[in-house]
Amino acid sequence: MMGLVPGPEGAAVRGEVARILPFSAVDGPGNRGVVFLQGCDFGCGYCHNPETRMACALCGACIGACPESALSGGPGSRPAWDRSRCRDCGSCVAACSHGSSPKVRSMEAREALDELEPYRPFLRGITVSGGECLLQSDFLAELLEQGRARGLPGLVDTNGSRPLASLPRITSAAEGFMLDVKAWNEAEHIALTASSNSTVLQNLGFLARQGSLFEVRTVIVPGSFDLEETVRETSAVLAAARSMARYRLIRYRPWGVRPERAAALSEPDEDLMARLAALALAQGAASVLVS
Repeated sequence: MMGLVPGPEGAAVRGEVARILPFSAVDGPGNRGVVFLQGCDFGCGYCHNPETRMACALCGACIGACPESALSGGPGSRPAWDRSRCRDCGSCVAACSHGSSPKVRSMEAREALDELEPYRPFLRGITVSGGECLLQSDFLAELLEQGRARGLPGLVDTNGSRPLASLPRITSAAEGFMLDVKAWNEAEHIALTASSNSTVLQNLGFLARQGSLFEVRTVIVPGSFDLEETVRETSAVLAAARSMARYRLIRYRPWGVRPERAAALSEPDEDLMARLAALALAQGAASVLVS
């Protein structure tokens, strides 16, 4: 599991950053910069960013696989990544038997925000995603606080595996939260992600009652869990809290999913998506978006 990089006592908190996007129109309201953090405690079969889950194993397999010679070093140490030569072709990730990326950087919050500074006049805010950003809670708090001070309020995109009620620094600093509810039934959730959803559902109720929930998302994967139960119960929680959060139902698509996993999953059709959206509205969800 990827965690914070330790430093000398009193040193600035450093985080493991998988990628920084200067512009995104699909990670929250308006145009946003997105900071993806490395490391995730869920093992979703349909993960669309599988290279953000695990830490680099320092095996060196990626170095010779790069057609642009953008990686250097050897086994036993983190590869050196030359960003100017990289063409983002994905050969390094494909060569990694550990399912990681050699392009993860150890950064201070200030350094991550500095990369977004040239684009700040065009951004409504930032979104911090992953991986799972709550695993690096101290770094996340720093990033949210410093971003707000720069006029870049931050949304937190999370799988909800850490109890947000016990993280007041993050809940105070965040503009809002986008929460994944992957399956309602715990046994199905464990089969889908290798993790319990008890904390996820606690966070759903907590954020909905607090009024800090911007969006809930469920990826619709036919045959993988009880779709109707998940949509019905999630919508009922939103309705009971009178939450104005939108409920986004996301069609499973194979793009980015590892081929051996994608082959075992099917995409939902339009009729199914329409029926689930109608169910969510009937259960009292304030707004439903199908994407």
